[in-house]
Amino acid sequence: MPLITGLHHVNLIVPPNTLPEANAFYGKTLGLTPRPVPQLQKDRLAWFDIGTSGQQIHIAFGRPEVDFTEEAKGASRHPCFKVGSLEELGELQRRVWGHFRGVGEEWERGRPLGCDEPGKEDSGEYS
Repeated sequence: MPLITGLHHVNLIVPPNTLPEANAFYGKTLGLTPRPVPQLQKDRLAWFDIGTSGQQIHIAFGRPEVDFTEEAKGASRHPCFKVGSLEELGELQRRVWGHFRGVGEEWERGRPLGCDEPGKEDSGEYS
Protein backbone atom coordinates (compact mmCIF):
# COMPACT_ATOMS: atom_id res chain seq x y z
CA MET A 1 0.00 0.00 0.00
CA PRO A 2 1.46 3.43 -0.93
CA LEU A 3 2.29 5.78 1.91
CA ILE A 4 1.20 8.85 -0.07
CA THR A 5 -2.52 8.75 -0.77
CA GLY A 6 -3.22 12.18 -2.18
CA LEU A 7 -2.25 15.80 -2.36
CA HIS A 8 -3.02 18.04 0.62
CA HIS A 9 -1.90 21.39 -0.77
CA VAL A 10 0.25 23.13 -3.34
CA ASN A 11 2.15 26.25 -2.32
CA LEU A 12 2.23 28.99 -4.96
CA ILE A 13 4.11 32.26 -4.72
CA VAL A 14 3.16 35.84 -5.45
CA PRO A 15 5.19 39.05 -5.24
CA PRO A 16 5.44 40.57 -1.74
CA ASN A 17 2.50 42.74 -0.65
CA THR A 18 0.06 41.33 -3.21
CA LEU A 19 -2.22 39.21 -1.01
CA PRO A 20 -5.27 41.37 -1.81
CA GLU A 21 -4.72 40.70 -5.51
CA ALA A 22 -4.10 36.98 -4.89
CA ASN A 23 -7.31 36.81 -2.85
CA ALA A 24 -9.23 38.46 -5.70
CA PHE A 25 -7.81 36.08 -8.32
CA TYR A 26 -7.99 32.78 -6.44
CA GLY A 27 -11.14 33.58 -4.48
CA LYS A 28 -13.28 35.62 -6.85
CA THR A 29 -11.98 34.83 -10.34
CA LEU A 30 -11.26 31.12 -9.82
CA GLY A 31 -14.01 30.67 -7.21
CA LEU A 32 -11.89 28.86 -4.61
CA THR A 33 -13.04 29.08 -0.99
CA PRO A 34 -10.82 31.19 1.29
CA ARG A 35 -9.69 29.41 4.45
CA PRO A 36 -8.37 30.97 7.68
CA VAL A 37 -4.59 30.98 8.11
CA PRO A 38 -2.71 31.00 11.43
CA GLN A 39 -3.15 34.41 13.09
CA LEU A 40 0.58 35.20 13.10
CA GLN A 41 0.77 34.62 9.33
CA LYS A 42 -2.41 36.37 8.19
CA ASP A 43 -0.50 39.13 6.40
CA ARG A 44 1.89 36.71 4.65
CA LEU A 45 -0.27 33.75 3.57
CA ALA A 46 -3.58 32.97 1.95
CA TRP A 47 -5.16 29.52 1.85
CA PHE A 48 -7.99 28.28 -0.37
CA ASP A 49 -9.99 25.05 -0.41
CA ILE A 50 -10.47 23.30 -3.74
CA GLY A 51 -14.13 22.30 -3.53
CA THR A 52 -14.75 19.69 -0.86
CA SER A 53 -11.78 17.52 -1.85
CA GLY A 54 -9.69 18.39 1.21
CA GLN A 55 -7.07 19.74 -1.19
CA GLN A 56 -5.85 23.30 -0.91
CA ILE A 57 -3.88 26.04 -2.60
CA HIS A 58 -1.56 27.99 -0.30
CA ILE A 59 -0.28 31.39 -1.39
CA ALA A 60 2.98 32.79 0.03
CA PHE A 61 5.34 35.59 -0.88
CA GLY A 62 8.15 34.77 -3.26
CA ARG A 63 11.55 36.43 -3.52
CA PRO A 64 11.56 39.15 -6.20
CA GLU A 65 15.28 38.85 -6.93
CA VAL A 66 14.90 35.11 -7.67
CA ASP A 67 11.29 34.09 -8.30
CA PHE A 68 10.11 36.91 -10.56
CA THR A 69 13.09 37.50 -12.83
CA GLU A 70 12.63 37.25 -16.59
CA GLU A 71 14.30 33.83 -16.50
CA ALA A 72 11.96 32.57 -13.78
CA LYS A 73 8.91 33.94 -15.64
CA GLY A 74 9.92 31.81 -18.63
CA ALA A 75 9.78 28.57 -16.63
CA SER A 76 6.86 26.25 -17.25
CA ARG A 77 5.87 25.97 -13.58
CA HIS A 78 2.12 26.24 -13.14
CA PRO A 79 -0.82 24.57 -11.43
CA CYS A 80 -3.37 22.74 -13.53
CA PHE A 81 -6.85 22.54 -12.05
CA LYS A 82 -9.35 19.82 -12.82
CA VAL A 83 -12.91 20.90 -13.74
CA GLY A 84 -16.12 18.91 -14.01
CA SER A 85 -17.06 19.48 -17.64
CA LEU A 86 -16.17 21.25 -20.87
CA GLU A 87 -18.82 23.87 -20.07
CA GLU A 88 -17.17 24.59 -16.71
CA LEU A 89 -13.79 24.78 -18.45
CA GLY A 90 -15.24 27.39 -20.82
CA GLU A 91 -16.65 29.39 -17.91
CA LEU A 92 -13.32 29.29 -16.10
CA GLN A 93 -11.48 30.38 -19.25
CA ARG A 94 -13.86 33.34 -19.64
CA ARG A 95 -13.36 34.37 -15.98
CA VAL A 96 -9.56 34.20 -16.24
CA TRP A 97 -9.62 36.08 -19.57
CA GLY A 98 -11.80 38.78 -17.98
CA HIS A 99 -9.38 39.07 -15.07
CA PHE A 100 -6.42 39.22 -17.47
CA ARG A 101 -8.05 41.92 -19.62
CA GLY A 102 -9.39 43.91 -16.65
CA VAL A 103 -8.75 47.64 -16.71
CA GLY A 104 -7.66 49.76 -13.79
CA GLU A 105 -5.18 49.67 -10.96
CA GLU A 106 -7.00 46.89 -9.09
CA TRP A 107 -6.29 44.53 -12.01
CA GLU A 108 -2.72 45.60 -12.79
CA ARG A 109 -0.93 43.98 -9.84
CA GLY A 110 -2.99 40.79 -9.76
CA ARG A 111 -3.03 40.13 -13.49
CA PRO A 112 -1.77 36.73 -14.69
CA LEU A 113 1.46 37.02 -16.69
CA GLY A 114 -0.21 35.47 -19.71
CA CYS A 115 -3.56 34.15 -20.81
CA ASP A 116 -4.98 32.56 -23.96
CA GLU A 117 -8.16 34.16 -25.24
CA PRO A 118 -11.04 31.65 -25.20
CA GLY A 119 -11.89 30.43 -28.69
CA LYS A 120 -8.55 31.43 -30.21
CA GLU A 121 -5.83 29.07 -31.44
CA ASP A 122 -4.02 27.31 -28.57
CA SER A 123 -6.70 28.37 -26.08
CA GLY A 124 -7.02 24.84 -24.76
CA GLU A 125 -10.56 24.46 -26.04
CA TYR A 126 -11.65 21.07 -27.31
CA SER A 127 -13.87 20.43 -30.29
